[in-house]
Amino acid sequence: MEIDIYADVVCPWCYIGKSRLEQALARYDGDVTVRYRPFQLDPSPVPAPVPLVEAMAAKFGDADRARQMFAHVTEVAAGDGLRLDFDRAVAANTFDAHRLISYATDQGRGSDMVDALYRAYFTGGVDIGSRDALATLAGEVGLDAADVRRFLDSDERSAQLSAELAAARELGVTSVPTFVLAGRYAVTGAQEAETLLAALAEVEQRESAAR
Repeated sequence: MEIDIYADVVCPWCYIGKSRLEQALARYDGDVTVRYRPFQLDPSPVPAPVPLVEAMAAKFGDADRARQMFAHVTEVAAGDGLRLDFDRAVAANTFDAHRLISYATDQGRGSDMVDALYRAYFTGGVDIGSRDALATLAGEVGLDAADVRRFLDSDERSAQLSAELAAARELGVTSVPTFVLAGRYAVTGAQEAETLLAALAEVEQRESAAR
């Protein structure tokens, strides 16, 4: 079964959703191919690094509201063994990060790269809009950092990524994470592992009956 994950690496619910999907897949007997599909929660440029707390407070006009949101998702993530440190997070545009995920996927390091980006953003205080930072992270998952930096400094895959982002919108993806199973069945949100496991079994049954 093919699973397309539409997600953004600055989305805490996407981080939680990936973890829960992996828990479900550990208990699923079928063959699965996971593909990472790009989505940008906010495609606006970020000219200079800004603490995420400040950026979200400005967006909502209410720092207390932003901190309440952060506290809630931090608590949920902790229940899944994930640590989020929003006080260190830096607001970033993720276009280059998605280009890097595509590059890493072709090198067999897609999942590792996604995990490294989540950890860097949510716990390391890394500016993942920085090409230097992205190249360093790529090196940490076994890619050649110098090659990655040259790739990021080029326009390679930029047009492809823009087309994929547009395709996601045309498919009706408006929130993430969105999991598309077997190309036809969508599961939205960071569902519990049990829910995802049940969805996998149901889709497998439907696809078998349709053959």
